[in-house]
Amino acid sequence: MSRRIEIVEVGPRDGLQNEAAVLETPQKLEFIRRLEAAGARRIEAVSFVNPRRVPQMAGAEEIMAELAPGNAVSRIGLVLNMRGWERCIAAGCDEANVVVCATDGFGIRNQGAGTAEQMQALADIVARQKAEGGPPITMTVSVAFGCPFDGEVFEDQVTALVREAAGLGVPEIALADTIGVADPWRVRRAVEAARKAAPGARLRMHFHDTRNTGLANAYASVEAGVEVLDASCGGLGGCPFAPNATGNIGTEDLVYMLERAGFETGYDLAALIETAQWMAGVLGKPPTASVSRAGGFPAAR
Repeated sequence: MSRRIEIVEVGPRDGLQNEAAVLETPQKLEFIRRLEAAGARRIEAVSFVNPRRVPQMAGAEEIMAELAPGNAVSRIGLVLNMRGWERCIAAGCDEANVVVCATDGFGIRNQGAGTAEQMQALADIVARQKAEGGPPITMTVSVAFGCPFDGEVFEDQVTALVREAAGLGVPEIALADTIGVADPWRVRRAVEAARKAAPGARLRMHFHDTRNTGLANAYASVEAGVEVLDASCGGLGGCPFAPNATGNIGTEDLVYMLERAGFETGYDLAALIETAQWMAGVLGKPPTASVSRAGGFPAAR
C-alpha cells in the first residue's frame, strides 16, 4: 500500500487574506464547498483576526454558521489570542490553529505582540482548553526560516518554541516559511531538529513559493518523513504584513507531484484544477499554480 500524505488546504484563509478585492461571504462559502468536494478533509476555513486589519477575513462567524456539519471534514480557525480562541469556540470550529511568530519584528507588525507574549497566549489558551474543553489546538511557527524585518531566523530560535509548545502538550506543530526563503537542505535540518525537540508531536510544514523553492521544500519534508503539508488551491496566498510575500505552493501542484510519485492524497486533481480556475475568474487573475495552467498528465483525474 502506498504512503499517504495529508494536505491541509489553507486557501480560504492564507490564500485570500492578501487579496485586494474583498470577497463576499457566499463566494468564500462556495470556495470552501468546492475544495471539500475536491477532497479537502482539513481546511483552514476562517481566521479570527481583527477585520479592520485584515478585511478579507471578515465574516468568520457567518461562514461557520452556513457550513453544514460534517464528521469527515475538519474546519480550522486561525487564532492569535484569547479573544480569537473565544470566537473560535463560539463559531463551532473543529480545530484552532494558534500562530506564534519566531521573531519579535514580525510578531509586533503581524500580531501586535512579541514572541514571548504570543507564547504566553498559547499557554493560556491550552490551559483554558484543558480546563473547559474546546477544539483541538495546533500551533504554527511563522517566519520559521526568515523574517522580512529581523532577517535570518536561526534553528535554535525555532527549536526553543517547538520544545515549549510540545511541553504544553500541543499535538501538532507546523513550521511555516511565511516569506518563501527556505531551501530543501535547511528544511531537512529543521525537520530533524523539530523532531528531537518534540518527539511526541506531529510535524506539519507550510511553504510559500515566493522564490520558486516551495515544491522542492515540500519534497525535502516528505523525504525527511513529514506526512502533513499545507497548500493553497491555485497557489493563492501571501501576508499583508510581509512585503513581497507571494502565494503558497499550489494544492494541485503538490497533489500532482505526490500522486505521480505513487503517494496517496485523497484529492481529485481535476476538481482542484476546476476550483482554481473558478477562483481565478472570481479574482480576475490567472492561477499561479502550474498544474492549473498545464493540466495533469496523462490526464487530470
